[in-house]
Amino acid sequence: MVMIRQFDALAAAATSPAAVRQRVEMLEHVLEGLVTVPLLNRRVGLDVLLDLIPGVGDVVAAALGGWLIWEARTLGMSRWQLARMAGNVGIDFLLGLIPVIGLVPDYLFRSNTRNLRIIKRHLDRHHPAGAVIDR
Repeated sequence: MVMIRQFDALAAAATSPAAVRQRVEMLEHVLEGLVTVPLLNRRVGLDVLLDLIPGVGDVVAAALGGWLIWEARTLGMSRWQLARMAGNVGIDFLLGLIPVIGLVPDYLFRSNTRNLRIIKRHLDRHHPAGAVIDR
């Protein structure tokens, strides 16, 4: 019985708004800001790097973007917000499918950063105790 209570406590902690915020911020950083391009002084992440692998990279990047949407769903976000986030990932996926040239829109249209903003807005509005002031 004690083990069940401990598991329930761990499950509740994993779905807490603070834990979700931390996971989505980490995932967005990996997808959009992993390394800095020297001459442009702009950060790129796994989303752009995966675009170098034709076809498969775009699917993997879209699946990782889908994870952000799944996390948003666990927060109880509205269908409108989830649809907007899915649209961002869909646009990013379709633009990334263009061979070679698809790197540029993928570099400029940061769907995961947009989706993180939507999630943060929701968290700040509905779970103000975990709100963080961004720089």
